[in-house]
Amino acid sequence: MSHSDVEQMRMPRRRDTQERRDKMIAAAQREFAARGADASLEKIARDAGVAIGTLYRHFPTRLDLLMAAFKPRLQEFLDRANRALAMDDPWDGFVYYLENLFSMQAGDRGFNDFLSRRFPHNPETECIHDQMCQHIEDVLARAQQAGKARPDITQADIVNLIWSLGRIVDATSTTAPKAWRRYLHLMLDAYRAERAHSLPEPPMTTEQLYDAMVHLNETQ
Repeated sequence: MSHSDVEQMRMPRRRDTQERRDKMIAAAQREFAARGADASLEKIARDAGVAIGTLYRHFPTRLDLLMAAFKPRLQEFLDRANRALAMDDPWDGFVYYLENLFSMQAGDRGFNDFLSRRFPHNPETECIHDQMCQHIEDVLARAQQAGKARPDITQADIVNLIWSLGRIVDATSTTAPKAWRRYLHLMLDAYRAERAHSLPEPPMTTEQLYDAMVHLNETQ
């Protein structure tokens, strides 16, 4: 049997394997969006028409499947963050960044969970979260340097807003799916420089914020 004959035999198997993988990712995207990052892997496997063992052969851990499912949304999120940084008006860029962040959260409970937590033993997710945190710092710093955002707001305050609005998204998703926009814009008013007044507590430190995100993951 020639080498070309062997390759022709392998091609259908490779195609079948890729199709099976695509079905698992599509099923995971649907289930994570509806149920969150802790959705049943068994149901994902059933929806994809494969055994749970097949799912684990392709994705050894839940985090591997989460990353495969969220990859397109993560890229879209990071691209839009760069767009916010390129906007001429720093305050408009800050508002655009947060509007985009929460609109993506509102349509996908799993993505909401992913952005809210830290996974300290996974370098890939750590890199993505570091990029997200850097974007937050950059869009916020531009608005502060332009005198539009109050100077005492920090990255930790924005992450706390992610947690807060995430709960609102969960609570209102079926009854008032756009309610989160009201509360986002109430907070944006509070972030304006002309509204600033002294606060009774200092912001969380970087270490406190990181530990809180890890703890949130561990308690789910």
